[in-house]
Amino acid sequence: MTTKAANSLERVLAVLEVFSEERLEWTSEELMERLGYSRPTLYRYLKTLKEAGFLTSTPNVGFTLGPKVVEMDYLMRKSDRLILDGSAQLKGLTERYSCTALLVRWYGDRLLCIDSESSMRNPLTSFPRGRPMPLGPGAIARSIMAFLPRRNLVPLIECVIGELQQVGLGANIEEILDHLKKVKRAGVAVAYGEVTPGVVGIAAPIFDAGRSPVASVGVTIGGSLVDGALIAQIASDIKTVAHDLSLSLARGRL
Repeated sequence: MTTKAANSLERVLAVLEVFSEERLEWTSEELMERLGYSRPTLYRYLKTLKEAGFLTSTPNVGFTLGPKVVEMDYLMRKSDRLILDGSAQLKGLTERYSCTALLVRWYGDRLLCIDSESSMRNPLTSFPRGRPMPLGPGAIARSIMAFLPRRNLVPLIECVIGELQQVGLGANIEEILDHLKKVKRAGVAVAYGEVTPGVVGIAAPIFDAGRSPVASVGVTIGGSLVDGALIAQIASDIKTVAHDLSLSLARGRL
């Protein structure tokens, strides 16, 4: 791919990136103002995305995400080895504990739940499948961050240091790094009410053939349902699940 083609692709993808939970609809005028594209360029990109099904438009409303996104989500569920192998593991966790179990992918600078199971009438999670999670607080984020190389980790900490300080991870970067080293040694992260009040989160990282984490498996459970011994038991089970899924992903890359 030529540099020009690569740049054009990045600019097309940038159109999709502006859609979020906070902003689900955009007019062409708003997109031009946000992205800084000329009218002919933007209209060309919008036409391409509409024809491919990634966007749809409604008169007097604007553009929203289109049906191709749903189609690709279906294909992902059918092909993602983490979902295929992890679904049974999540069910096993929810059969043993009254909890919500989640698989979360780490990509770019985002954490995204890709699958979940719950044995509770009202699942104890603020982030169902498809909703990005915060990078700072919570066991899921910590289980990923603790295993990142320092060169990648420090810039992340700098971006969310205020949130990490609020949940008591440390007063500065070095103290936060020390805390994350303890998480790495333990192989599992535990958080108390950091993302959802009254809920304990427990999570462990998942690796593929590489040394950096690509995902995390976690459990959220009501704080009133657990004590130290039960948290330790759940943590042990989650580490086992994470290890098994890591082996499965590594084998899939051979």
